Parts: sequence; structure tokens; C-alpha cells
Amino acid sequence: MSRPIAGRDGPFSALTRRVLTAAVLLPAFLAALFLLPNLYWSLLMAAAIAVAAAEWGRLAGHGPAGVGLFTLLVGGSCLALLAGQWQGGAFDGGGGWARAVYLAAVLFWIVPIPLALARGWCWRGLAAVPAGWLVTVPTWLAMVYLQQSPGLLLALLGVVWIADSVAYFAGSRFGRRRLAPAISPGKTWEGAFAAYLGVAAYALAGWPAWFPQHDFLHGGRGLLLAWSITTLSIIGDLFESWMKRQAGVKDSGKLLPGHGGILDRIDGLTAGMPAAALAMALWLPRGGS
Repeated sequence: MSRPIAGRDGPFSALTRRVLTAAVLLPAFLAALFLLPNLYWSLLMAAAIAVAAAEWGRLAGHGPAGVGLFTLLVGGSCLALLAGQWQGGAFDGGGGWARAVYLAAVLFWIVPIPLALARGWCWRGLAAVPAGWLVTVPTWLAMVYLQQSPGLLLALLGVVWIADSVAYFAGSRFGRRRLAPAISPGKTWEGAFAAYLGVAAYALAGWPAWFPQHDFLHGGRGLLLAWSITTLSIIGDLFESWMKRQAGVKDSGKLLPGHGGILDRIDGLTAGMPAAALAMALWLPRGGS
């Protein structure tokens, strides 16, 4: 019987470490999502996004002092938004300044980022500070707001997860044409097309059964939302890949064995969740879920 060769990765293959990490993190994440009060969830998400901010600072070429200052900026912004949007013992993430933050993030992802990716613009140094803020803080805000309806947040996260998984497996099997060879050679048009098909099946079949009370998630409107999140998640994935390529690194960090850093795991969410939160802020009744 042959034995695996323990090389640079040690006795566990990259896939094994990836699976083991997911097996630990996913149940913990789901438990926190459904069991933690919104305030504690917001603090947990703030800690995670602070780690992501530190990773962003390093990708942007900042030294230790710059990374620390940017992390403080992001963490302080999250706490300021938490205090400012906390009203009557609950977090009001669906109106006022929150909508403005979501909208700013959506505009950021649909205008300058596609141009930057198409033209190969460099996002390092001071230019990366406002971009990093728009990558991290609106994501935190959306995750906190949407957690007030845990099932709804899970359904919206599912769009990004399904799109990413279907694109990976379909691209590995059928992929021929590279989506963005200069940025992420592994992504293909065939994988992206399969992702849209998978997400369509998920939204059209799953959402009406899961949320019969939410008409806005049914039919064409639900499909439009799901495909919009899918498109943005692909852009977010490509942008983080572009940042890593500029920095000359494979992963944004080493916190998660087999997965890299926090940014590596939330790259699609950073672009998709603010758009999802903005849609929910517009469609849900205030204070409803």
C-alpha cells in the first residue's frame, strides 16, 4: 500500500487541510449566525474584518505602521457605524447612512473596479486606502444588518458560495476559454456561465419555498438579484486576485490552513453583500425581516 509523500506541505495535502479547516469553520460560523445576538455578531464580524483590513494593507504594500493605521481606520469605522446606527436597542442597518455606504460600495464595484481590471491600474500605496475601506467596511455593515434575519443572510451568502463552487467544478471539467488570463488564469467563461445557471436554479427553485412571505425574492426580481450578486462576486474575486498579483503573493494571509487569509475567503462577499443589503434595505419593511 502506497503512502503519501510528506513534502513541503507536510503529511496533509492542501485539499485535506482545506477540508479540515472548512469542517471546523462552517459549523462554528452557522452557530454564530443563528445563535449570537446581533450586537455580539457585529463585534465578531468587526474582528474578522479587522484581520481582512490588515491583509489588505499588506497587499497594498504598506509597512507595519501603515497596516496598523489602516486596520484602526477600518475597525474604528465599524464601531462608529455601529454606534450611529444603533437605535432603540437594535441595529438600524437599513436606512440613513447605511444605505449611503451600500450605494457607495456598489458604485465602486461596478464603475472603477471593472475599469481598473481592464486597464491594469495599480492599486497600491495611498490609492489603496479608500479602496480598502470600500472593500471592508460595507461588507461588515451588510453582514451585521442582514444577520437580523439569519435565514435570509444565509440564503444570500448561498448565492456567492454556489456560484464559486459551480464555476470551479464546471471550469475544471469544461473550461477552455480564459475569463481573465492576465489576472486569474484558472477562471473560465464556461465556469462563469455554469455559475449563472446554478444560481438561477437555486434562486428560482429554492427561494420561493424558503421564503414564501417575501414576494420580492420570487421569479424575475429574485433572479435579477441573484445574478447581480453573482456578477459582483466574480468582480470581487478578480479584484482580490489582481491585488495579490500586484503584491506577488499567492494568498492574502495564512490564518486559515488550506484557504489562505480572510480576504481569500470573502473576496466574492465583499462585492456581493453590500448590493444584497441595499436591495433588502429598499425592499424589506423597516424593522422587518
